[in-house]
Amino acid sequence: MEGYQMTSPVLLRGDHKKAFRDPCALYQDGIWWLYYTLVETEEDGRVYLYTAMSQSANLREWSKPLLLTPRDQHLNFSSPGNVIRVNNRWRMCLQSYPRPNGEKYGNGDCRIWMMESEDLVNWTAPELLRVKGDHVADKDMGRMIDPYFIENAAKPGEWFCFYKQNGVSLSKTDNFRQWTYCGNESAGENVCIIRDEGEYVMFHSPENGIGVMRSYDLVHWREEDSLITLGQQEWEWAKGRITAGFVLDLRHKEGVEAFVMFFHGSGPEDERVLFDTHASIGIAWSRDLKVWDWPGKASK
Repeated sequence: MEGYQMTSPVLLRGDHKKAFRDPCALYQDGIWWLYYTLVETEEDGRVYLYTAMSQSANLREWSKPLLLTPRDQHLNFSSPGNVIRVNNRWRMCLQSYPRPNGEKYGNGDCRIWMMESEDLVNWTAPELLRVKGDHVADKDMGRMIDPYFIENAAKPGEWFCFYKQNGVSLSKTDNFRQWTYCGNESAGENVCIIRDEGEYVMFHSPENGIGVMRSYDLVHWREEDSLITLGQQEWEWAKGRITAGFVLDLRHKEGVEAFVMFFHGSGPEDERVLFDTHASIGIAWSRDLKVWDWPGKASK
């Protein structure tokens, strides 16, 4: 990451009217694609959530947020989990987060959805994913948020969707239409999973910080002792909470050569106070998933 001349870990900074949350990223042909939840508070105080995107060639200058989903408090499409390439099309998983009556958090109708694209910019309308199986009615699926897709390395073509419900739940599919529910595991929200040294590594968000779990089969997980909080003690913009860690394995990409983490921080007050405002997306990176660096990190 030495070639990126960044002076601050903050990529997109929130304020009293905007919050940038739940990042997911893609590095494609030298361009960084950043997808995220954009929370906007309008002049009358009403709050709307969108899935939005920005692009950058240097991680310093980002394009203006492009809204990918409609303005609708009954849906509030948000929390893009990740973007994958399947059958020559891009697929993005995301959530709906209904707050039609001014609720602070999404109500019991939160569900998991998918959009498709050929160019990473223009996306189809979200399609509901029946991750509990076709036999479970929409109304009986339960509240679910924060999806993430991961392919089974032992069975190419089989994909799992992890999502926040009863800890973290998981379902599998081979066509993204019919799903089989596979159970749940004790973990936080905003799951992200990568492969490292023959294992799956899960990043998840407890009350504060980013936890790490490992598995050989995507079903049985063990918790690592470490809790990643980066430079939170020195960052006013993230004093309230660091969460939603999203990691790309770019160790083999020339000019990057690291695991790159995107996350959001809220501050200086706790996120429970500033849920709709003052959330910013930050960046950090690591060679080994143990020691993390970021722009402006003090040498020790």
